[in-house]
Amino acid sequence: MVNYYSAIVQNIMVGLICFCCPGMFNALSGMGGGGQVDPTVAAQAATALYVTFAIFGVFGGAFVNTFGPKITLVTGGLTYAFYSCSFLAYNHIQSRVFVIIAGAVLGIGAGLLWSAQGALMMAYPTQNEKGKFISIFWVIFNLGGVLGGLISFGINYKNPSPTVTDGTYIAFIVIMAFGAGIGLVMAPIEKVVKSDGTGITVNKAPAVKGEIVGVLKVFTEWRMIVLLPLFFVSNFFYTYQFNSYNGTTFTIRTRGLNNVVYWGSQMVGSVLLGFLLDTPRLTRKMRGIISFIIVVAIMTSVWIGGYFTQVIRTEEGVLPEADRVDFSSSNYGPLLVMYLCYGLSDAMIQSWSYWIMGTMSNDAATLSRYAGFYKGVQSIGAAVAWAIDSNGTVSQMTQLITNWALFSAAVIPAIFMTFTIKEYTDSEEPAPEYEKKQVDH
Repeated sequence: MVNYYSAIVQNIMVGLICFCCPGMFNALSGMGGGGQVDPTVAAQAATALYVTFAIFGVFGGAFVNTFGPKITLVTGGLTYAFYSCSFLAYNHIQSRVFVIIAGAVLGIGAGLLWSAQGALMMAYPTQNEKGKFISIFWVIFNLGGVLGGLISFGINYKNPSPTVTDGTYIAFIVIMAFGAGIGLVMAPIEKVVKSDGTGITVNKAPAVKGEIVGVLKVFTEWRMIVLLPLFFVSNFFYTYQFNSYNGTTFTIRTRGLNNVVYWGSQMVGSVLLGFLLDTPRLTRKMRGIISFIIVVAIMTSVWIGGYFTQVIRTEEGVLPEADRVDFSSSNYGPLLVMYLCYGLSDAMIQSWSYWIMGTMSNDAATLSRYAGFYKGVQSIGAAVAWAIDSNGTVSQMTQLITNWALFSAAVIPAIFMTFTIKEYTDSEEPAPEYEKKQVDH
């Protein structure tokens, strides 16, 4: 019998929320320019989004610890629906300002939602199940992108316009609003039971001032500092992959199909890495070292492939919609494989980032601050990338090389972190007095 209060069930519910909200947002973003003819509108909105996301991401942990994960998940989820509404409105009134404001509002909500998500996903599992819980979440979350891509492909299959239809946006809005509502029926974190029968470590949240101090202390932890460059680049590449690659290479209907493959490959990448991260045959330190080497090797190989693909695309130039690659084109296959590899590598770098943070603490309050720091720094990188793209003067090749160089530089400090991984997580907080609870099976 399934226990509603079990950690695995609650982790699945968090995944469903992100399936409906960020998952659909990813499908929308992956179409390039939010499905609009003028991609600078989406790029400017994304810049505003990631600026506010950076601020509320960093301090998102404080909001989660003060108001609780349920409220922050619901509030954050609703801002995704609001953002999609702005693109629906743009189809009729072309209000660039409305879209940019909606992007800024979404940044606030995303900071709250992802801080809560990260804390719960890292706090729910036992120490030897963190890879499993991350991959379960990542699969469900990215199913949202897959479904969104299928919706877009189906609705726009016979759509002659290069702009996404109203029906696509309405479908996204309804799904996002439903996802936000799932947060209302989640179990309180203090009642959740891990697979070994223990409860979640939840230390009493300090007053607001103390919570702010707790967030700022994260910036002084050397482990987070050495991981900062890796966090910075972990979403930097979205701009190039979505707007430059998918958005200017393929027809509107093919972009939706590409997203199915992109987010589907993320599911595969996370599951494969999850198996390695939880394997009992290796010590936790060896799992961390070997998995990081694999992630770096795959990411580097992908950028090498991307470079040679971009060389060919640069020679062709940005093509008009009528001349872009369709899924029925003879040269579609290799270009799709390249996009698949981008998705696979993205899942691996982000899954590894969550796993390494999960080795540093078991306390939900501490993990919420770590998750907020991660998403905040990640969003700063994304804001910079979208600002560069919205400028309109930076070539696609320059963007690709910048991504490759930043990732290569971020690897160096992160290597040192892998050699400090301990077999069991130490916590600076007082050791929690677990109360064993009966788990239904």
